[in-house]
Amino acid sequence: MADASAYAENIKKYANGGYNQAAAEKIVGHLGIALRNKDSSIVACSDDGELDRVREKWCRGKLGLAEKQGELDTAIKTICDRMSAEGGQKSRVTFYYLLAEHFGKLAELGS
Repeated sequence: MADASAYAENIKKYANGGYNQAAAEKIVGHLGIALRNKDSSIVACSDDGELDRVREKWCRGKLGLAEKQGELDTAIKTICDRMSAEGGQKSRVTFYYLLAEHFGKLAELGS
């Protein structure tokens, strides 16, 4: 299992439904080596290309969401707004966790 402890407090700060450690560990494991690089470990909400990748690779690819693009983009913007206190340093682990939570996918990730 990947160690998600470094992200737990940040996730708890924003999550609505408590903290699902198993799901957080799956996200950390999924991101793997990308988390070693500062640039790839954060989500830049000001970068449309970045948000497109979040939608296509995470929401559609990993979470298997079939929602319309507009619905996914609205959810991503909601997470950007929720995490606005982080400035340009939004943790990718927390961001992905919150999207999974938003779409009710945490239990699937955690199993």
